Amino acid sequence: MLDLSLLKNFITVARTGSISLAAAQVGRTQSALSMQMQRLEDEVGQPLLQRTGAGMRLTSAGERLLAHAEQLIARHDEILADLGGDMLKGSISLGCPEDYSIAFLPELLKGFCAANPQVELRLVCAPTIGLKPLLHRRQIDMALVSLPDADDPAVIRRERFVWVADRPQSDVLANPVLPLALSAPTTLDYRAACDAMEAVNRRYRVAFASDSLAGLIAITRAGHAVSVLTETAVPPDLHIVETGLPPLPTIGIALEFAESRPSSAAAMLGEHITRTLPLIAEPGAAGRL
Repeated sequence: MLDLSLLKNFITVARTGSISLAAAQVGRTQSALSMQMQRLEDEVGQPLLQRTGAGMRLTSAGERLLAHAEQLIARHDEILADLGGDMLKGSISLGCPEDYSIAFLPELLKGFCAANPQVELRLVCAPTIGLKPLLHRRQIDMALVSLPDADDPAVIRRERFVWVADRPQSDVLANPVLPLALSAPTTLDYRAACDAMEAVNRRYRVAFASDSLAGLIAITRAGHAVSVLTETAVPPDLHIVETGLPPLPTIGIALEFAESRPSSAAAMLGEHITRTLPLIAEPGAAGRL
């Protein structure tokens, strides 16, 4: 007999790739969780996890068990939801870029969490390029991701990239070589900004590059650079530059799942996000210059 609690903790270890991170999530000590994984290996009669320099990785038997375990736990949650009436149960891991988490998640999750208090939700913030591998490895259940093509059929909301400065008539705009604060070079805003500047032969330099939205906002607030943000994520004390700089593209936001048949809880949250995200109003508090 396989212990469902062991399988659930095994899924957490597999998704995090770390005994220590998984232990923190499931509320156990590392030694206790390690003993549980050893017990599970004894039950199935095969090694499931292999320790490497980068953390824990699954053996071939572990990969096979993970697929079965996820299906079994999802079915278990469906049975509980069915027998418990309308009360949805289960756990969901949702990935989201940092700017979307600030702009959208409070409104998105407020209604869902209130209506489904027994659903355990875990949030992972990372750029789209970092979320894709997590989805592929099934380390998260679902993710909001950015798409370069705003007309892609999968898009559920469109967002405009905008230039952002610290204040109207900011001194930084007069710089002959415009200093920019952008996300990492692999991100859409970085490529969009560089392409736009090069298209009009405007001189620029990337003065600051980081995946941290707080870092981009801080250096823009200090007047050291112009940044590129999605319009909804612009704080009210910063100003959107509408003139003097080349236009930036519009991108799309889509919702992607790790599994073709997500759990009842993940599917319900996905339906809620798809229905609610297009309705969230833009703050409209940022200045224009």
